[in-house]
Amino acid sequence: MTDHRPLVIITDETLLDEVLRAAAATGCELHRAPDPLAVRAEWIRAPLVLIDEHVLATGFELPRRADILLITKGPPAAATWERAFEAGVQQVLSLPDAETALMGAFADVVEGPGEPGGCVIGVLGGRGGAGASVFATALALGGSGSGSGALLVDCDPLGGGIDLLLGAEFQDGSRWSGLRLDGGRVSMSTLEGALPSHSFRGRRLPFVSCEPEGAGPTPEAIASVVDAGRRAGRLVVCDLPRNLDACAEAVLDRADLLVLVVPAEIRSCVSARGVLGRLGTRAGRVRLVVRGPSPGGLAPADVADAVKAPLLVSMASERNLGKALDAGQFPFRNRGPLAMAAQVALAALRAELGVIEAAA
Repeated sequence: MTDHRPLVIITDETLLDEVLRAAAATGCELHRAPDPLAVRAEWIRAPLVLIDEHVLATGFELPRRADILLITKGPPAAATWERAFEAGVQQVLSLPDAETALMGAFADVVEGPGEPGGCVIGVLGGRGGAGASVFATALALGGSGSGSGALLVDCDPLGGGIDLLLGAEFQDGSRWSGLRLDGGRVSMSTLEGALPSHSFRGRRLPFVSCEPEGAGPTPEAIASVVDAGRRAGRLVVCDLPRNLDACAEAVLDRADLLVLVVPAEIRSCVSARGVLGRLGTRAGRVRLVVRGPSPGGLAPADVADAVKAPLLVSMASERNLGKALDAGQFPFRNRGPLAMAAQVALAALRAELGVIEAAA
């Protein structure tokens, strides 16, 4: 229906091509018209109206409405600003500089109002091999069956690829190298259509993975993906590298909570304290997942005291974990230690943030 599509009244072909390209990038369908008189009813009903300077110059008496965007090539002249004000234009976007803002406006139309419940969880290892990627995957799988679902984001280019962990390396869909994102707005529906997904108990978990030989994501691309998931009401789980590079920073700036996975070992506690120290003021958002068994008899509370961070959950060792992963099977059994720890963690996070629904 035309009243659910932005109305575009632009005569300049070059300008129109740029608008069409921005709309296509966000999956937004447009309704084009030659002038306002030809679409008087749609002018009022459309969620967004885009016009160019020619429309202002024709002298049409434009009906007053919200959400009119004036699209120009380069900065508009002073007279254009005056006519735009008189016509009730909400915003002037000069292309190509304002392309990101234009895509954001289209994405708003596609997605509608932001869904409630979206949050971002970053998962880090207290030391190398702590099991952060495994626990991040378990959290995403656990959250995929509730609320608006989950999105798993691989931010560690040296981690071997989250798709290998899921046994989904042959799934069709774009990895980071195939997502050409520059930090601009992208709709979750468009993103999900491009990503591979892992099917699990009738659920569908979309994920974006690094590649074994790829360059990995950029901070801007991570920002686009994480923001899209949050706006769509998703539980966005990000597997972070321990070196806290620029890509990790993009998540740390957005994370509601940070989960630090720490094996119950003295050396791991010392390493985790170092990671916590590098987080600076964000350390207050850290919660611990303590992984047993402890070779020296350290209790989870002892680990929390040593690291100086609140304990979220402790978990026993998952039987035959390495064997299952090598066979391309992620061990997420209902009564298994990994699945149960993920469920407890999701329930605790829900209580703390008030937005996540626990897994069924």
